Amino acid sequence: MSSLAVAPVPTDAIGRRLLEAAADVFAERGYQGAGVAEIARRAGVTTGAIYSRYSGKADLLVSALDVCTSDHLDALFADHRFEGHAEDILTIAGSHLVDRPSSSGDALLLEAFVAARRDPAVADLLRERVGERQDRLTAIIEAAKASGGISGELDTAALVTFCHAVGFGFLLFDALGVDLPAGGPWEQLIAHLVTALHGGDAVPPMHKEG
Repeated sequence: MSSLAVAPVPTDAIGRRLLEAAADVFAERGYQGAGVAEIARRAGVTTGAIYSRYSGKADLLVSALDVCTSDHLDALFADHRFEGHAEDILTIAGSHLVDRPSSSGDALLLEAFVAARRDPAVADLLRERVGERQDRLTAIIEAAKASGGISGELDTAALVTFCHAVGFGFLLFDALGVDLPAGGPWEQLIAHLVTALHGGDAVPPMHKEG
């Protein structure tokens, strides 16, 4: 477990401004390159005001993530659009990922992944946030199985992992400037996957035993 307790979400204007500035600086300069003095300057406060609320950069990053990444993870996975159908679940792999504009929240998430390798507090927070979405997807997929929208033969955990892998994969592609497929061909692929989820024609396996 993390040894760093996340500060409560600030409700005052200065606290919100401080975390917005922190998110911007971390996204622009990375965790290692971000300086508390620069964050204070952008927020219009003194460094003393920051240290009166946070123990240091790690605490500040975790708090900024706690405030900022929830909305960006929802946008990445679009799970607020799910209604329990196979098509809704695969919306996370649909055209919204191809067309979704980049944001500072994406950069902050990427920096958080890097920081999480060295900071247990950041890693704990990211696991918690991803875990919350895994739980939500699991419940939706199980409901879809019960209603016949998704084949009961499919493993729920594997499908949940696939959904997150696609979402995070697009995040990395965008960061690298990798060309993404056009919306039409991508939606055609999704249509085939939806058919398979409904228990339609099986996709031929890549390898056969014997």
